[in-house]
Amino acid sequence: MIYEPFIIGDSLIHRLDPRLRLVCAGGYSFVTALSYSFTSLTVSLGISVLLTGLARLNLGEVFRRLAIINGLLLFFWVMLPLTFEGQTLFCVGPLRVSCEGVVLSAQITLKSNAIMLAFVALVATSSLATLGHAMNRLRVPGKMVHLLLLTYRYVFVIEQEYHRLTRAAKMRCFRPGTNMHTYRTYAWLIGMLFVRAWARAERVHQAMVCRGFRGKFYCLHEFSFTRRDIVWSVFMTAAILGLGFLEWG
Repeated sequence: MIYEPFIIGDSLIHRLDPRLRLVCAGGYSFVTALSYSFTSLTVSLGISVLLTGLARLNLGEVFRRLAIINGLLLFFWVMLPLTFEGQTLFCVGPLRVSCEGVVLSAQITLKSNAIMLAFVALVATSSLATLGHAMNRLRVPGKMVHLLLLTYRYVFVIEQEYHRLTRAAKMRCFRPGTNMHTYRTYAWLIGMLFVRAWARAERVHQAMVCRGFRGKFYCLHEFSFTRRDIVWSVFMTAAILGLGFLEWG
């Protein structure tokens, strides 16, 4: 199953309604993504750090995820200052580093880290199944919710099929290399993986129909708003409006 280290906890954020967390994460990330001033982006990053603290998350796991996204952002720090047109900040031999490229890289870094921390605190603290049911309560199209839940359930089955096929190839003395035999073998492997996935999907659908499935997953847990959720919604609304005022006010 997908590793979900943040779903276990008893913090303030863990006790909030999952629907409220989804809405807050979406609105907060939308405003952050549209911001460009360093004042609003810095405040946004501070709010995200505060959310992470309120969720009482494992900092090691949080930093591990931030390391992945910041590793990708290093590519922007290498390419954008060298390719973005604008005022020259300094030169490194024949290469010209533009001031606008550095500013854009810094903006992307602040946005990415703020949104990542907010989603870790507000969304990753719920299991994927809970998020699916919360999306259904928010009137997200049912097909999208079904696709999310079924993908979460059966992606591991497809992974097992892939490992079974690769083991069968190795037992027949297959050794990957840079030749046509390797490319042809992997093409057949991927083709068989799609065929088996389609066959498994047909069997699963027939089994669900036999058990009375009518296009809807039922959740035994009823979501309900409490006074704590109302207070939190006021806090997040004020934070989102404050960020908007700092950016466009």
